[in-house]
Amino acid sequence: MTTVNDRPWLAAYPQGVAADIDPSQYGSLVQLLEESFQKFAARDAYVFLGKEFSYGEIDSLSRAFAAYLQGLGLTKGERVAIMMPNVPQYPVAVAAVLRAGFVVVNVNPLYTPRELEHQLKDSGAKAIVIIENFAGTLQQCIAATPVKHVVLAAMGDLLGGLKGALVNYVVRKVKKMVPAFSLPAAVRFNEAIVRGQRGTLRKPEIKPEDVAVLQYTGGTTGISKGAVLLHRNVIANVLQSEAWNAPATSRIPASEQPTGVCALPLYHIFAFTVGMMLSLRLGGKLILIPNPRDLAGMLKELSKQKFHTFPAVNTLFNGIANHPDFNKVDWSHLKISVGGGMAVQGAVAKLWLQKTGCAICEGYGLSETSPSASCNPVTSTEFTGTIGVPLPSTWMKCIDDEGHTVAEGQPGEIAIKGPQVMPGYWQRPDETAKVMTADGYFKTGDIGVMDGRGYFRIVDRKKDMVLVSGFNVYPNEVEDVVMQLPGVAECAVVGVPDEKTGEAVKLVIVRRDPALTEEKVREFCHANLTGYKRPRVIEFRTDLPKTPVGKILRRELRDPR
Repeated sequence: MTTVNDRPWLAAYPQGVAADIDPSQYGSLVQLLEESFQKFAARDAYVFLGKEFSYGEIDSLSRAFAAYLQGLGLTKGERVAIMMPNVPQYPVAVAAVLRAGFVVVNVNPLYTPRELEHQLKDSGAKAIVIIENFAGTLQQCIAATPVKHVVLAAMGDLLGGLKGALVNYVVRKVKKMVPAFSLPAAVRFNEAIVRGQRGTLRKPEIKPEDVAVLQYTGGTTGISKGAVLLHRNVIANVLQSEAWNAPATSRIPASEQPTGVCALPLYHIFAFTVGMMLSLRLGGKLILIPNPRDLAGMLKELSKQKFHTFPAVNTLFNGIANHPDFNKVDWSHLKISVGGGMAVQGAVAKLWLQKTGCAICEGYGLSETSPSASCNPVTSTEFTGTIGVPLPSTWMKCIDDEGHTVAEGQPGEIAIKGPQVMPGYWQRPDETAKVMTADGYFKTGDIGVMDGRGYFRIVDRKKDMVLVSGFNVYPNEVEDVVMQLPGVAECAVVGVPDEKTGEAVKLVIVRRDPALTEEKVREFCHANLTGYKRPRVIEFRTDLPKTPVGKILRRELRDPR
């Protein structure tokens, strides 16, 4: 039994929040899913473009799709990539992959062929479920990957009849969002469901220690690698989040179904665990927002719904709070606004509280921690500017370079231990060794301080990472790409402050060829890097500032010449 002396933050826990959770109450995520499918069969699980999908429907669709996947001859533990925005096929595919005994590989649909190829090769994925809008990207790299089976989804697949056909027509012909592609062996999503309905799902034995998800991240070095998340890791984080949110969710009237907004992409671990999986556990309903950049469209969708929870990143809170249609939405039922992925700015938090009456609780986590590690109490009525306190069953400390705990109030690298922490990176024992301590803590690469009450605050980053709207950009990845452009002698990337995205990518180039233009650089980056990794600022210099041993002085590059 631990005391407040071991965990000073326990004193900050709201009444009713236990110090620990019991992750052993489920043997696997499949057990959690199937329990909810049966318990809440008649309830709505998702709302998408005005159509509701019940738990019972998600159960039967995912069972059929799981049978289809097993019918492809894949063996237990095989990886299946999912590359889609927030459409109902996503949760169906996730449930199916897990129920079939396979591993989910979440893929950002905006990846370039280069980025996609790396992830498919590294994960060894034999199958991919992809929305047709991005099929052209897959076509360009599939030959170099182990992928043998492609399931092709379309935006309107599950909307049925006339509505589905109309949505697909608008997406393809009016908005021209589906570039031409050729994947002759691909099977359409609805056809895969029909084939699966003719088969039967063989229930594999799944243990808590089995791999559930490969969540790709640059980690602390920037080479994209898969954080291995076991069934027990994700279960633990769902139960931790449930326990943490309980003081607020208990205030939802019994007559109302807990409803959340899912505007963050499901391929991002924050939305995957704290959005989709937690909602399933609670028998909640999720409003799926396929394109959060279309703020007007999102607010129109939200104006038709009553909702209680809203996880988002700072940029999204800011964009919504300042949008002219903000008042068309009824915000009076909102009980929890969770800010994650990037630092929440004080001014945004103040405006959000003023306009919705619901304070933003800033939390903190990483792909490697499934993701939630700490959060401000959901009973908070003001913005603290901290990342809160460790969640139940979670230990955090600040350590020096030798791994010793630093004194209270002194800066050190934040290290995390708990049932949500990954066992390591996929097939990278060398990278795993760099981030795990002998006593089982994960070293985050973020520099923080802990105050006397056990609240943590991030003060700096050990790694040269740039955080753009909650997404990690690793300078060395961008630099490696830019160095392949003829005419570049040297280059370096740093983060610079940006009002909208928190930070933006700045690229400094030393030219080999004087004819190299900013336009050519931008074109090259556009072809090889997904949107948030592309440089916002490009600067040409005659040389790069370096230390006597030749290390680039990145801090000097942040200032304009």
